[in-house]
Amino acid sequence: MKILIPALLLVLLVSCKPNKPNVVEWRGEDRNGRYHDTNLLKTWPEDGPTELWFLEGIGSGYGSPVVEDGLIYITGAIDSTAYLHCISTEGKIIWQSIFGKEWVVNFPGSRSAPTIVDDLIYVGSGMGNLYCLEKATGNVVWSKDFAEVFEVGLPRFGHSESAVIDAEKIFWTPGGKEHNVVALDRFTGGLLWSNPGFSERSAYHPPRVITQGERNILLTFSAYHLMGLDVESGELLWSQEMEGIEPDKRKPGMGDTHANTVLFEEGAIYYATGDDGNFGVKLELSNDGTAIKELWRNREFDSYMGGIVKVGSYLYGGGTKKPQLKSIDATTGLPVDSLKVGRGVVIEAEQMLYYYSFQGDLKLVSYEQGKMKEISSFKIMRGEKEHFSHPMIHKGVLYLRHGSVLMAFDISEPVEG
Repeated sequence: MKILIPALLLVLLVSCKPNKPNVVEWRGEDRNGRYHDTNLLKTWPEDGPTELWFLEGIGSGYGSPVVEDGLIYITGAIDSTAYLHCISTEGKIIWQSIFGKEWVVNFPGSRSAPTIVDDLIYVGSGMGNLYCLEKATGNVVWSKDFAEVFEVGLPRFGHSESAVIDAEKIFWTPGGKEHNVVALDRFTGGLLWSNPGFSERSAYHPPRVITQGERNILLTFSAYHLMGLDVESGELLWSQEMEGIEPDKRKPGMGDTHANTVLFEEGAIYYATGDDGNFGVKLELSNDGTAIKELWRNREFDSYMGGIVKVGSYLYGGGTKKPQLKSIDATTGLPVDSLKVGRGVVIEAEQMLYYYSFQGDLKLVSYEQGKMKEISSFKIMRGEKEHFSHPMIHKGVLYLRHGSVLMAFDISEPVEG
């Protein structure tokens, strides 16, 4: 019997350990822009892959869709009202929920991609506020008006952030002087900790949480700093300043757009801040997560809002100063290749890059050891305004939002037989 007691205790401990939540979020797993679909087309017809359906009237905006359990969730602004739409993968609206006011000035419309955690959805507005909704109904569980509660200011083009979670915490960057970065209880919205950071406005940045050693770390940007914060205490562990704009010249709209989620792999941090930031950078994170060391900097790898992806030893991202898709060696930071395809957004799946240019061209690009080749391209003709939304892939379907229209394209290989 004595032999059985330790085994029984182990079973009880394992059974009492909370299950890891199921998280579906912006730009896929770990927010790294890579999707795990297989059997995808390696070339497209001249007029593009088959359009399965399109849905008009989701409201203005740039927020990308996310897909979970056969349902699509996407934000939109109708007049000045913020909506979250639940849509079937056949393009039929299941429900629509009003959750607040939306941004109506510079580039009006929604910004936030929803973050789904089990049976709850977290979504932000361009007004800087954060909301928790029931996944089944769209009913609002709680909301947090940061401008009213914490007296924060908004960046020039409205707040743009997709919330990230760690266990029972959810993180947000209001950008206030005192409450610059905060952690909330994701079930109630209650404040758990707050850090003043550098008292800078937010930087349109979708943050992420990484693990280094025994520590979980929140990586986020304010207008002129990358910050690493301990998720448990909120302590600012380290930071790196963006050096492109002199402190006395810093104002809203000047070098403060850092919209690319940071990548992290095997103790290395990679980021691109092309809006007068530090451009392409690789940092080495100490084993205990409390210090950083810069390994290289590449001024030509200057994406600022189109995302970057890392495949093997190479990084891929859209250029800003030069309107190109670029690749660089992730070990050395040296340039490898470029394609003259305009500025845009990049994601990856099954050894192919998908590049959505700001001119509305969706391109399929092959790559091998950093060398790239454009394979196929077609023009997105539906929708209106800027082509800024990030496409995503789920079960062989590419979903793309342009303004008030959501489109679904079949990019899967035909099934034989």
